[in-house]
Amino acid sequence: MIRAVPLWTFGKLRFGPRGHLVSQGAMHVVNDALFVGLNPLLPLIAIDLGLTYTQVGAIKAAFSGASAAFQVPAGFAAERWGEQILLALGTGWVGLGLAAMGLSTAFWVVVAIGAFGGLGGNIQHPVATGIISRVYDGPRRASAIGTLNFAGDIGKVIAPVIVGVVAAYADWRTALLVLGTIGWLFAIGYGLIVPEPDRAVRPSQHAAETGTSIGWGIRRWDLFLVLILVGMLDAAARGATLTFVPFVLSDKGVDITGLSVYLTILFAAGAAGKFLCGPLADRFGNVAAIVVTELLTAGALIGLLNTPTHLVVLTLIPLGFALNGTSSVLYATVATLVDAHRRARGYGVYFTGTLLSSALAPIAYGALADATNLGFAVSMLAAITALIAPLVLIVRAEGRST
Repeated sequence: MIRAVPLWTFGKLRFGPRGHLVSQGAMHVVNDALFVGLNPLLPLIAIDLGLTYTQVGAIKAAFSGASAAFQVPAGFAAERWGEQILLALGTGWVGLGLAAMGLSTAFWVVVAIGAFGGLGGNIQHPVATGIISRVYDGPRRASAIGTLNFAGDIGKVIAPVIVGVVAAYADWRTALLVLGTIGWLFAIGYGLIVPEPDRAVRPSQHAAETGTSIGWGIRRWDLFLVLILVGMLDAAARGATLTFVPFVLSDKGVDITGLSVYLTILFAAGAAGKFLCGPLADRFGNVAAIVVTELLTAGALIGLLNTPTHLVVLTLIPLGFALNGTSSVLYATVATLVDAHRRARGYGVYFTGTLLSSALAPIAYGALADATNLGFAVSMLAAITALIAPLVLIVRAEGRST
């Protein structure tokens, strides 16, 4: 009698580092699509529910902020219960949350369900990045993490197309239902097929072999905290920009179909930025790459406000490229400061700061837009983003003086 062999058994036989990179890349595509798919729908939600900019920022903050609340516990849970099952559960959770948001009829219900659904997003970033940093723990690590990071932007490119087409023929509620269904269907397939990777050396074993305390595994807390600060400022610029660019375009007369096209261009340029800024940083240095991309982001934001609609793509391309350009460099740098057996929680700490910053920025700039106007709020966003450049230069100078 021939016994049935589970699909995940075949996966365990075949999954080497490349297999895990492909599976985590696919997970990142879907995860980012779920979180970005909400952006082009925000103007439609605002019109339907009669919302202010602050309330729009609250929806975005609830959804994204919830995904930052338990990054560190997610790292602990992965060490204890297994990484792949948590990844599948987290993505399915987000998908169900989006579908439930599509059924909501009141502002506070949308916010509450968004926060509940966003909790599932705590898993993907620290756990998947920890897996790839471990299975590629060598000279190809930065390239592998860059590839994983780049994969997420494929989801960011696809999501506006999906929700834009659905919303154009139906409404924003149907678009969220479709997006959420994609999320939990993928989660089921992922949970059945993808095996657990080989574990890193257990913390207790590592401590016994090296004579060190297991702790957090952070090798240089001073540099690690500086890295988090830079990441938080960069993430704030990204979170606020992606929330309010659709409104800037809407004020220029762009409809939902046009919004989907323009946001697809923005995210495609962001994918190129993630892919190319790593090699550029290798050639010219991390500091130079960060300074150039942050100044380019600030300049492109000002350009977006003052560019006529038929030429707006000329500002969206550099904006997208620069907006996402530094993240691959920052993510790979985290791995150099955290021991391999603690990277899931190390990334958890890093992503807690950056995702919270990204989530809170839309509320702050939304309130500023309500108190003044959208153009002034975006101009202030550009000015604060530009301040990252001298901060990075000061940090480098201080590092050289010690």
